[in-house]
Amino acid sequence: MIELEGLTKHYGDVRAVDHLTFTVRPGIITGFLGPNGAGKSTTMRMMLDLDNPTSGTVRIDGRHYRELRDPLRAVGALLDAKAMHGGRSAYHHLLCLAQSNGIAPARVREVLDTVGLTSVAKKRTKGFSLGMGQRLGIAAALLGDPRILMFDEPVNGLDPEGIHWIRNLMKGLAAQGRTVFVSSHLMSEMALTADHLIVIGRGRLMADMSMSDFISENSRSYVRMRSPDAERLRDVLHGAGIDVAPGADGALEVTGEDAAHLGELAARHRIVLHELSPQQASLEEAFMRLTAGSVEYHAHENHQRSAAGAKAPAGAWGADWRKKGS
Repeated sequence: MIELEGLTKHYGDVRAVDHLTFTVRPGIITGFLGPNGAGKSTTMRMMLDLDNPTSGTVRIDGRHYRELRDPLRAVGALLDAKAMHGGRSAYHHLLCLAQSNGIAPARVREVLDTVGLTSVAKKRTKGFSLGMGQRLGIAAALLGDPRILMFDEPVNGLDPEGIHWIRNLMKGLAAQGRTVFVSSHLMSEMALTADHLIVIGRGRLMADMSMSDFISENSRSYVRMRSPDAERLRDVLHGAGIDVAPGADGALEVTGEDAAHLGELAARHRIVLHELSPQQASLEEAFMRLTAGSVEYHAHENHQRSAAGAKAPAGAWGADWRKKGS
């Protein structure tokens, strides 16, 4: 279990993390989300005593990270896949870590096999691709068979097979009762992986809830109905006291009603339905809605051309990064 209480970090006049309080519990995968500059990396570094908080505390199973005698046996972390000596082989990189924490050398070969790097165990890491480096970083996190796992962008550089593998690995670790804390910008992947979400914006806690609750509370859910007799369907719904909004393709959108109830209502009035589908926002849409006011930088595209059809001036196309409010 990881417990944060009032965690705060200042860099000069900038408050990167602002009184964060939350608990990461065992047995589930907890996703850590936030826009760029929200303070995620700083928070994770303070969890591992790589940065000192201005105020507040972080406890790993009731103790500060620096108080752990053999930290790799308690916490395994992947924060930077490039954090390795390029002149060392994958095997010796892990062996050095194992020896520093009293871990048997046999465990090195076990984790290399787990992450699929046995065939390149003797190769120098400076020749590794991004995905191979990512797998080696995951191997280092698993080395001490820890109770707590922390991953920052774990699928970065992995191919589809690798993404499927790390997803199942994290689910398996959580099923064993371990604490799994993962940060990622890939919303589609997080939606398939995380059970619980911690969302921060500008260093402040914005959400601490289950995945399903987060999506339902930060999105509009409705039932989409489409019929060749749309006018009569609308009249029937209005007659039943049900509010209806027009949708795309001539469909009707109904909020606050169960799809089965709506289908039965249409059937009683012998109205043919071509579509009856519950609609709910994706994790990405819910996240964008919640954090819209906390985004540090916005991209703007200028697609304007002169009335004469002249090309846009240099710099008018593409991303123009501006700080929000500047």
